[in-house]
Amino acid sequence: MKKSTSPQLVIVGSIGIDTIETPREKRVEILGGSVSYACAAASFFVKTGMVGVVGTDFPPEHRALWEKMGIDLAGLQTAEGKTFRWSGIYEANMDNRRTLLTELNVFERFTPELPEAYRDAPFLFLGNIAPELQLHVLEQVRSPEFVLIDTMDLWINIAREKLVEVVGKCDMLTLNESEARLFTGAHSLMDAAETLLAMGPEFVLIKKGAAGSMLFSKNGIFLLHAFPLADFKDPTGAGDTFAGGLMGALAESGRTDEKSIRRAMLYGSVTAAFGVEEFSLERLATIDRQQIEARADTLKSMCRME
Repeated sequence: MKKSTSPQLVIVGSIGIDTIETPREKRVEILGGSVSYACAAASFFVKTGMVGVVGTDFPPEHRALWEKMGIDLAGLQTAEGKTFRWSGIYEANMDNRRTLLTELNVFERFTPELPEAYRDAPFLFLGNIAPELQLHVLEQVRSPEFVLIDTMDLWINIAREKLVEVVGKCDMLTLNESEARLFTGAHSLMDAAETLLAMGPEFVLIKKGAAGSMLFSKNGIFLLHAFPLADFKDPTGAGDTFAGGLMGALAESGRTDEKSIRRAMLYGSVTAAFGVEEFSLERLATIDRQQIEARADTLKSMCRME
């Protein structure tokens, strides 16, 4: 793909200030949000534009970190008030977490507006925001080559009709296994994926946390294990990091065929593995593309049959 001064990938989602407690450590007021993780991961592969909103209290060092990572901030809004806040605590297994506090603040009034330079971006990732906002973004883009959307149980429960509409307009839907079952009423993930594919997307990507991910299409199923780690500190944002790395690698390739998507999933997996090794974007801020390639080669070797 030719180099461009405009973003080749645009990512829309939430930006938050998180307080996170794990069995070993508690961190207060750290950078979070779906678009923050996803843009950081994608930035290793392609010029990425961020669309989100922060409050007037947003720490300047977080903005500086995004700029250092080369993320385009023309789509970042600053609104009067406080930035979205989230607080949660993880159980001993680090899989289950409990939300202690959610304060939407300026995010409650967020309406994503794309700068002119973003509207021709060939790749678009609509993170976990209300379906009507995802549809609003789709009305602003001209002719994207590939659109990925993420969702969650909240929108499945309260905005199902709009969610079905936006799913029908995307190329790939991503969600976790419990959300896939909730959305379709099917226990089998194969049955759930079949129902979701019938809604219109060409691909359905079901995230399974430490167990990896499953890609469904008319051609069948592709399974990818997560990159194994001996230890990690914070799983927050792992799914967003995975999706951001995937979309960054896919945009870099300039291709949208299934083989390219499978390859991009591998990069999403290794980027997400780096992310969980520290809190927030701390680990992603210390690595480079060479380290990502080395870990990708390792994962390929682990998955080789012969």
